[in-house]
This record gives sequence, C-alpha cells and structure tokens, in this order.
Amino acid sequence: MKLNFENSNQLRVRYSETDQMGYCYYGNYAQYFEVGRVETLRKIGISYKKLEDKGIMLPVIDFHVKYKIPAKYDDKLTIQTKIIEIKGAKIKFEYVITNESNETIAVSSTILAFISKKTMRATTPPKDFIELISQFKVN
Repeated sequence: MKLNFENSNQLRVRYSETDQMGYCYYGNYAQYFEVGRVETLRKIGISYKKLEDKGIMLPVIDFHVKYKIPAKYDDKLTIQTKIIEIKGAKIKFEYVITNESNETIAVSSTILAFISKKTMRATTPPKDFIELISQFKVN
C-alpha cells in the first residue's frame, strides 16, 4: 500500500557528534534518521516499544544516504520523514535533513522489515498497525 504521511522533527548537532573541523561525523546521520522514523511512527500512534511488546521487531534491512553539505556543530537541523509504502513485511521511509538556512544536508531512504521475535522471520504487520497507518493510504 502506498502511503503519504510526513512528520518533521528538529535537533541540534552536539559537540560530541563533530570531528576536529566542527563537521558532524557521517555515522551520526543514521541516528538522526532513526529519530525521525521513531517520532513519525509515534505521531501516528505507534511506538517501537508497543511493537516489541507484541513480539515484533523492525530492523533496518536497506539504507541509502546522499550527503549534500556537512552539518556543523550547533546547527539546528530539521528531519523531514515520510512513510512511503508498506509492501508485505516491509515498510519504506524517506528523509530529508535541512539546516536553518533551508539548505539540504542529506537525503536518505530506509526499508525496515517486520520480524517476529518468536520465529526471527519476516511477518505481516500487526492488524492495529495497519488500521492506524491505513488512514494515510494513497488511492
């Protein structure tokens, strides 16, 4: 099912996340995208904790990122997160990170799989998850 849901979060680049040049270390971006993803699901009414309590894990199985310009120490970043699609046991997200000047810092996409804790195999998303997210279905 194709989806159209967007959410925006902000965070500031901390000193510990930068290198000697004051640039944000590239490895931190995956954490920024995770913040966007977790908060986007929370906005819909879905939390990772609730999914895990139901025996469902959501590991990232595909991750792509394109770095445009570096984020720097103390930059206030906006993470725009979109839920694009659920297909079988997979859910796809897309992200754009911008700075306060609205310059694009990085663009990314991730695909996560719904995995049963019990079997450690792919599974369909829980019914209540589908019910919540279906309101954003693109016809």
